[in-house]
Amino acid sequence: MRVPYRSHNEAPPGSDLFNDTSGRWIYDEHLRKSQRRRPFNVDELKRLAASSINAPASEVVDLQKLGEGGFNRTFLVTMRDGFQLVARIPYPVTEPKYLLVASEVATINYLRRRGFPVPRIYGYSATADNAAGTEYIFMERASGRSLTERWFDLSEKELAGLVEKLVAWEARLFALEFPASGSIFMERDLRCMETVPIPGEEGFVPEGQFCIGPEVTRGLWLGQRRILPVHRGPYTSPVEALTAGARKEIAYLEEYGQPVQSSKHRSPHQPYKQSPREYINSLADYLRIAPYLVPSDTSLTRHTIRHPDLQPSNIFVDDDLEITALIDWQYTNIRPLFLQCGVPTNLQSADGDSPNLLQEPSLPERLDMLSEAEKSRERELFRSRWLHYCYLNSTAKLNRPHQAALTGDLGVLRQKLCNQAAVPWDGDNVTLKADLIQLTMNWERLARSEDSDDSTCPITYDKDEANKCLELSSAQMEFNEQDQWSRHALGVGSEGWVPAERYEYVKACEELLRVDEFAAAGSGRERALGC
Repeated sequence: MRVPYRSHNEAPPGSDLFNDTSGRWIYDEHLRKSQRRRPFNVDELKRLAASSINAPASEVVDLQKLGEGGFNRTFLVTMRDGFQLVARIPYPVTEPKYLLVASEVATINYLRRRGFPVPRIYGYSATADNAAGTEYIFMERASGRSLTERWFDLSEKELAGLVEKLVAWEARLFALEFPASGSIFMERDLRCMETVPIPGEEGFVPEGQFCIGPEVTRGLWLGQRRILPVHRGPYTSPVEALTAGARKEIAYLEEYGQPVQSSKHRSPHQPYKQSPREYINSLADYLRIAPYLVPSDTSLTRHTIRHPDLQPSNIFVDDDLEITALIDWQYTNIRPLFLQCGVPTNLQSADGDSPNLLQEPSLPERLDMLSEAEKSRERELFRSRWLHYCYLNSTAKLNRPHQAALTGDLGVLRQKLCNQAAVPWDGDNVTLKADLIQLTMNWERLARSEDSDDSTCPITYDKDEANKCLELSSAQMEFNEQDQWSRHALGVGSEGWVPAERYEYVKACEELLRVDEFAAAGSGRERALGC
């Protein structure tokens, strides 16, 4: 039965389509909700959804909220004959909206043509200049069930088999060839921007087809950064990919940078506002060493694509745990392999250790002697180690290029430096500088691994200066670990989100576990990022 609507821009009674109703925030709640409020013309969105599958608007019998993501809201559209499709719209705070919508559509279409299990796209608008008044994507509803429904009930054998299937699909992704790094678009969506055409399967480029355009990494476009005249891709060389983020942040700080209190230093270690000038100096040092971070092995510099967020909610399976769909390709980028490698977050060991490929993890021998709480922690740790172990072993068997990148000398440090140099500055003058100091301490290893005749590091630090920075970095990591432990203990999600039913309890625990510091972190980030 179709639900009546009071007006075009009002949600139906009892179901707010425009606002976030997934939970609450323990700080800055008004701001978080306003960032996620997205009014639109409900009847017109339904009409456009029906039109995308060549049906009249009268055939739509229901539109219900399906989920709240980190950057989008999804709706389930039901037709009179029972057919269902998914409508997704971005939040106002999601950036860069036009490029994100256009790129995700192109990425999904490109992968679908090559046999990957991704949803069919029925229609999209990368601008809000339409009858519904919002950007949108209409897509096929994924078949099977979200892996989230079964994730914590799977046995070790089932987990191992599922991880192997994921790695097999990843290996197919890694095998795709691209002429540049950046993000995938349809040429028609980037008429006035620099692009590199993607050759078709026969080597030619069909007119109006796929191309590589700018990368859609959020940090490149956040706040006033989106109006900076800086190069964001496509990148035809690894050095361009390594340096674009740092050059963007220097340009932003030179134009808009102001001293801020670091969200990572709310302790006696760094009690004062930090100057952006010190960070600009570290970024300049990074640019000096960036060319040396490129591996000499050209197989590690191939332009490579992978899923940006391989978590259970984005994986759909059937009853036999065969993968039926991989969803949410927003923020997908093509990058050089040595910058793309890594274990997906949800498959990483919880204690930060990288399990030995040949050493299968196990539970403690005297597990029965532990308390119930200790048993629970040990089982949780074992499960994460087991997933990490399975991923590394499957990658060694099925995805040799990725395995080579994972085991490359100083591979983790190369990636950390590139990623840290690209993130929007939030007052943290320590992390990047500490990583640069670590590189200078390992410079001979880097030069040796690349068979370089030049063993002179282009940047140097005074011994006292280096020791002070490393001490601050160590204190910062300890503080961050405590911060993360507090979040985990209270079940506090990103930006202070908690389920509505736990809100009162978590608020009552704020003083005990210093959750008020989360609020300082969030507010500091918002000011620094120019949101």
